Amino acid sequence: MEDAKGPQGRRPPTSAPPGVLRQLGTERAAALLDVLFAEAAGGLYVLDSDLRSLRFDNSAPATPAPGDTDESVSLEAGLSLPHVQRALRTSLATGERVRDLRCLVNAAHGERRKRRALSLSAYPLRDRDRQPLGLAVTVTDITRRERAEKRLELLERADSVIGSSLDVFSTAQELAESAIPGFADAAAVDVLDAVLHGDAPAPGPLLDPITVRRAGFATAGRADGRGVHEVGCVRVMRQGRPYAYVLADLTPRVVNDLGGDDSEAWLSHDPDRATLFRSAGVHSLLVVPLAARGVVLGLAAFYRAGESEPFDEADADVAGELAARAALSLDNARLFTRERTLARIAQRELLPRRVPATRAVETAHTYLPVAAGGAWFDVIPLSGARVALVAGDVRGSGLRAATAMGQVRTAVHAFAAMDLEPAELLTRLHELLAGVAMDKGPTELPAQVDGSTAHDREMNDGPLASCLYVVYDPVTLQCEAVSAGHPPPVVTAPQTAPYVLDLVPGPALGRGAASYRSTTVELPTDSVLALFNHGLVPGTVRDDDRLPVLMHHLDRAWERPLQQLCDTLVTAVLPDGPEDDTLLLLARTRALGPHDLGCWTLPHDPRSASRARRLVAGRLAEWGLDDLIPGAELIASELVTNAVRYAEGTIGLRLIRDDVLTCEVTDSIGAAPHLRLADESDEGGRGLYLVGTLARRWGTRHSARGKTIWAELPNP
Repeated sequence: MEDAKGPQGRRPPTSAPPGVLRQLGTERAAALLDVLFAEAAGGLYVLDSDLRSLRFDNSAPATPAPGDTDESVSLEAGLSLPHVQRALRTSLATGERVRDLRCLVNAAHGERRKRRALSLSAYPLRDRDRQPLGLAVTVTDITRRERAEKRLELLERADSVIGSSLDVFSTAQELAESAIPGFADAAAVDVLDAVLHGDAPAPGPLLDPITVRRAGFATAGRADGRGVHEVGCVRVMRQGRPYAYVLADLTPRVVNDLGGDDSEAWLSHDPDRATLFRSAGVHSLLVVPLAARGVVLGLAAFYRAGESEPFDEADADVAGELAARAALSLDNARLFTRERTLARIAQRELLPRRVPATRAVETAHTYLPVAAGGAWFDVIPLSGARVALVAGDVRGSGLRAATAMGQVRTAVHAFAAMDLEPAELLTRLHELLAGVAMDKGPTELPAQVDGSTAHDREMNDGPLASCLYVVYDPVTLQCEAVSAGHPPPVVTAPQTAPYVLDLVPGPALGRGAASYRSTTVELPTDSVLALFNHGLVPGTVRDDDRLPVLMHHLDRAWERPLQQLCDTLVTAVLPDGPEDDTLLLLARTRALGPHDLGCWTLPHDPRSASRARRLVAGRLAEWGLDDLIPGAELIASELVTNAVRYAEGTIGLRLIRDDVLTCEVTDSIGAAPHLRLADESDEGGRGLYLVGTLARRWGTRHSARGKTIWAELPNP
């Protein structure tokens, strides 16, 4: 047997041992070649040195791939491509093999030519003198493999793109763009109009009438960049069209040859769409339903135009899987919209419908519930013509934050009705929320579907709620403020530049140890207080942009219309609009003059009761309130008598004429009286009962000196 090694002692990689043919014999060698040509997995060709076919297997690759029909392709189609010819001639000249050379060729498919992908490998043939004889070329149809890879890439890209937000329009646009290019030349996404409001139809197919809204649209560069319906457009889906059929039975539709007779029937009733299809060269349509968790959300339509291949059933499967993945994100967006809508409804119901008017302050507010969170405000009338101004914020957004806000606001009202001092009020509120947090455990907020952000979903190492509580007394012109993790107010007094109230915020409500200190300042009449939340100004130390703008526009606030000023401030501070719930509450202070007051100091003497009756009767007569004299005399007499009996030192008596008539008696004892029902045999214990019967309401207010018992009578 002859040695097949070359001069270097190595076997030439492209030559067969010369003794093989002699061993096999001519007939066996020919039979072997016949088997190789007949049984090769792909097409096998033998080309001469001029790249002309000497022999090839007629069965492949002319044989269509499984699932393909009426298609034929051969090596001749690939040889016409310049890069294939260059590679084969280089192989002939150098003797190097060509492996897996990819080329795209056209295969006959009816009137439209369909693209197929081929993989070519070439093996040089040489004689004993190492001169080129030709090439052995194998051809493999890799169309199905490449399509599978592209479809997998499409789904992977869609997974990374779709669902980046909880907005229906953004999610629909992401679905349309994920299919462009590579899968379709244009894509449109329509959702049921009810989905945008967080609602959904009953499970199952949909029937007439079906109202949809265009939520997403994208095109490739070679397609017309517009659609029949613009994004945001609402229309009623008509029956007799593929789009309505898909919503009716939830089955994808493939419609090819849009210019043919099969499409002429329904396109003739939609001339705008037919005109657009003709101008853009659209020839193939694929419509798939968008449904998740048994709820129909809308549909997605994909279009191919120009030289693009028409859709087939395999494309319908891919589009269905793409739509199924996108539908889950759309349904999450719908659920988020419903959660946000419910939160906004709850938020509106829990906030004050009407800000009470008081003689102590004139108020105006601007409230923008963008995130449907826990921001709130209040104007609470207090005893003695005083008023409480409240601004607060509960962490997070959604229904949970809104309901928590309602609970905190209710607690503030309850403690305010007890006439607690501001620092004590926040201390009790802090203890209440801390107890609730301990009962519930870690306050981890719900998942993203209910609108909470990553910061919102932190465990309870962040603030739960903040609150600013300000009390203004129009008699003494004293303003007392205390903060629990909330920005301090900005004050603008007449002829004075705006300034931030020197207030040291205590810990946020429900977090840490309660330590609140109030700040008291005297405000002249027509001073303006600005209370806001973090949505308007995130902070007074870290923020260098919004607070100066707010203070600049508050200049000369005492002479400007309050509501107009309020709206102007929000627009100036947030020129691009708010990103979170935004609150601004303005209050212009007023004063009650001597003509509305009656103040006396009485000695610790039993005769002070009768003197109190005379003083009250005389002042009410001056005010023309004769009808209130009997009841006011009795109330003043009983309260002064109790002060003489149980307290020491002088006694203060004050009448305040406001929307109601208030009678106040101040003594040096901090213990509050308790109402009880006296038996028939008891000689005392009926004083407070009489006060409670005659007065519209009454209560006790504590101070550093002692306590003040007040009673209100309606002012006719």
